[in-house]
Amino acid sequence: MAITAALVKELRDKSGAGMMDCKKALSETDGDIDAAVDWLRTKGLSKAAKKSGRVAAEGLVAVVSAGTKGAVVEINAETDFVSRNETFQGFVEEVAKIALDKDADQEAIMAADYPGAGRSVQDQLTDNIATIGENQSFRRAKVLSVSNGVVSSYVHSALKPGLGKIGVLVALESDADAAVLEGLGKQIAMHVAAARPDFLGKDDVDPEVLDRERQVQIETARESGKPENIIEKMVEGRIRKYYEEICLVEQTFVMDTDKKVGQVVADAAKDAGTDIKLTGFARFELGDGIEKKEDDFAAEVAAMAG
Repeated sequence: MAITAALVKELRDKSGAGMMDCKKALSETDGDIDAAVDWLRTKGLSKAAKKSGRVAAEGLVAVVSAGTKGAVVEINAETDFVSRNETFQGFVEEVAKIALDKDADQEAIMAADYPGAGRSVQDQLTDNIATIGENQSFRRAKVLSVSNGVVSSYVHSALKPGLGKIGVLVALESDADAAVLEGLGKQIAMHVAAARPDFLGKDDVDPEVLDRERQVQIETARESGKPENIIEKMVEGRIRKYYEEICLVEQTFVMDTDKKVGQVVADAAKDAGTDIKLTGFARFELGDGIEKKEDDFAAEVAAMAG
C-alpha cells in the first residue's frame, strides 16, 4: 500500500510520534493506522502525545557565538532533572548551532536536519519526549549579528559551557581589536544578566509602554495636589528615572556604579582609538513569563464532588 502524506499526518496526529517514525510504522503495518499506533506503542514512540499537555517551564538556555554572529535559544522541559540529562543537553546545544545558521527562524529550525539522526529537529524533539519521558518544547530563539565587530555571549548559572538558566548576547559594532571587544562585550553581557534591561536606548522604548508609564506618573503626581507646572517637572524627572531602569545604555553599570553603560562603551572606544557602537542585546531567562501550573489535588477532588 502506498504511504501517503495524509496517512502519515493522520498517524502523527493520533500518536504524537515523529514523521519518520510514523512512515516506518505505516510501512511495517501495510498502512493500517490502528496497527501502526500499536507498533509505535511497542517501540515506546507514541508516549509523546500523552505528555504534550504538561507545562514545560524548566529546561535550558543555550548560547553560541561565532565572531560577528551569535544565537540564543530556550528549550523547555517539565522538571529541572531533565536539564542534567546528557541527551537533552546535546539537543539544546545542537538547536543553538542550527539557530545560528537559520537566523532564528523557528519554522526553518524545526524543519532542519538534526545532525546524525536522519530526521528533522521536530522529529528529534518528539523522539526525546518519548525517550526521556517528559514534555519538551522549543520555545524561542534569537540571533544577533554585526558587519564588523563581535557578538559576545554569557551564561549565568552554567551547567556546562554555553548552557544554563540565563543566556545573554551583546552585539558590538567596531573595527577595534577583537579581544578588546570580546572583553567589553562579556562585561556588558554579565551586566545584562543581572540588570534585566528591556530596551537598548531611549529611542527603542515601545511608545505604548512609555505612554502607559507617563500616564501612571501623571496620576501619581496629581495625588500630591501640586500645580500642573510642578507636576510636569515631577513627571519628566520620573520618566528620566524610568529610562535608567529599563534602557541598557542608561543603566548604572553593575561593575562600576560611577558610570552608566553608555559611558563605559564610550570610554572603551576612546581607549581603543576608534568607534564602538552597542547595537543590540538579547537576554533569555529560563521559564520567564511561563505560567507554571500548580496542582491542588484537594481542590480538584472537591470540584468533582460538587
